Amino acid sequence: MRSAGQWAGPEVSVIPEQPPAAAEVSPDGVKAPVALTRRDLAIGVGAVVLAIVVTAVLAFRAGGSSGGAPAAARPSAAPSASASGPPTTAQIYAAVAPSVVTIEAAGPGGGSTGTGVVASADGTIITALHVVKGSTAVKVRFGDGTESAAEVAQSDAALDIAMLAPATLPDVLVPAVLGNSGRLAVGNPVVAIGNQLGLTSSATAGVVSGLDRTAANPDGTKLTGLIQFDAAVNPGSSGGPLVNGKGETIGIVVALANPTSAGTFVGVGFAVPIGAALGAGGGDRAPEQ
Repeated sequence: MRSAGQWAGPEVSVIPEQPPAAAEVSPDGVKAPVALTRRDLAIGVGAVVLAIVVTAVLAFRAGGSSGGAPAAARPSAAPSASASGPPTTAQIYAAVAPSVVTIEAAGPGGGSTGTGVVASADGTIITALHVVKGSTAVKVRFGDGTESAAEVAQSDAALDIAMLAPATLPDVLVPAVLGNSGRLAVGNPVVAIGNQLGLTSSATAGVVSGLDRTAANPDGTKLTGLIQFDAAVNPGSSGGPLVNGKGETIGIVVALANPTSAGTFVGVGFAVPIGAALGAGGGDRAPEQ
């Protein structure tokens, strides 16, 4: 199995209504117009003036009668639907990219680069465990350029998932919107965002190709319950978000399949469902043999 971070081996490498028309009256039901008196006109004008005053008062209250400024909008990783349909790939990328981080890990055997995604308001970052495993120092770079040291807070080898706790957070933190991976179906559109081959913040699009897949690591251990997809991923993509057509993160990229020793993408990628990834931690469970 090849990871999507660092790979070696030939098997699997470890997201105005128009006003209603007036009702027509049949010719037989039409009545002659009734002349309006001055009193009728006065009442009508008064009603219009009253309506205008009430509308103005309501508008003032809606804007905040206390005189305070309207509350600022909170950052969101959810894209807006286009006028003609669901969000485009460009809209999904623009919404999710601020939640994606670049990870650089240094260790005795050298360094590795991968991807992560901000999963909560406290700054917790989810990534693939193999990106940071055995490292002596981890540095993360947020979407706005903020850099910080980070520590592995939790990990789960059975899922190849790690949770990172950064020491410093950006002034504006944008957590990803997390989706329900249990609602996925083969053929659903997906977008993968990551730092493949050193090309930071790359986006690729595809579909869910399979569900509940098993992938073998080079050491013979297995990862199970994986999402299979065909959006391109390569070394450096590991730990990045797999996003559905609504811009919700529904998986964490961990591996790709390759029948050669090249370790590059041939159309089969794998991600841990986000529900399982969120439940990872509390110990380094061993993967299946």
